[in-house]
Amino acid sequence: MIASRSVILTIEFQLGTYVMTLSPTRDVFITCAVTGAGDTVSRSHHVPVTPKQIAEASVEAAKAGAAIAHIHVRDPETGAPSRSPALYREVVDRIRSADTDVIINLTAGMGGDLVLGGVETPLPPNAVGTDMVGATERMVHVTELLPEICTLDCGTMNFGLGDYVMTNTTAMLRAMGAKMTALGVRPEIEAFDTGHLWFAKQLVEEGVIVDPVMVQLCMGIGWGAPDDLLTFLAMANNVPKTWTFSAFSIGRNARAFPAAAILAGGNIRVGLEDCIWMSKGVLATNGALVESAVTIAENMGSRVIGPAEVREKLKLIKR
Repeated sequence: MIASRSVILTIEFQLGTYVMTLSPTRDVFITCAVTGAGDTVSRSHHVPVTPKQIAEASVEAAKAGAAIAHIHVRDPETGAPSRSPALYREVVDRIRSADTDVIINLTAGMGGDLVLGGVETPLPPNAVGTDMVGATERMVHVTELLPEICTLDCGTMNFGLGDYVMTNTTAMLRAMGAKMTALGVRPEIEAFDTGHLWFAKQLVEEGVIVDPVMVQLCMGIGWGAPDDLLTFLAMANNVPKTWTFSAFSIGRNARAFPAAAILAGGNIRVGLEDCIWMSKGVLATNGALVESAVTIAENMGSRVIGPAEVREKLKLIKR
């Protein structure tokens, strides 16, 4: 079976041959990013909005085979992204009281949104879309609810075609990473480009983040690392051998990326945050995306593991 041996990828270049060894993942776990913060609510009625819907989507994903639910919250009235601790609390309470086990992974990426005022007058920032708060406020819901995992977006990056910048300074990341470690919450490093991995290694070297290290390779998001296979393999091969990584892409390539992630030795992320379609004209659900990922993994000879094994692997603290 493909999971029991390495696969040799040979690429012919003008000046020679480059040989790369891929080691498919034998035991793979699936993360489902159930809602995200993007403008997807207007394009799919399956995207969960209320705390009840988000919790139910997380349980649905777990029943389909996901070990981890990655969670944002939204304003129940408008569907817009939110940082409300009360909304997070309702979601987390509902999941923890459900009869289905799933690891809770809360985003800590909100609160770093900067929209400049324009190309000629960048300052002051545009009040519409700008949401910049300090490290403590960005971590309020994590401090209060103590999920097993929360995300750390490990760099600053342009998004879209306007003046929006996802802002995460090195000082901010050190402060947030240290807080996560002190709380006993496992940081999931979100790497959107190679420099983000570089700084993540620095955080580990400084002891801000401790073993076991967990990273998510976020591919195909403009203007980070594109999701072609050579770029993805470059990212995957920059992840230290002792780290655990997952990977995903967005849009139409999201459906194929579980296979790429397994071949590169990683784990899988799917969900409506990343892709709202099953096929052309057919809207997806979180459960269906997870079921598809399970099928891909099992057909490649991998075993999909559940929350208990993931907790042991990543030394997570269940509350």
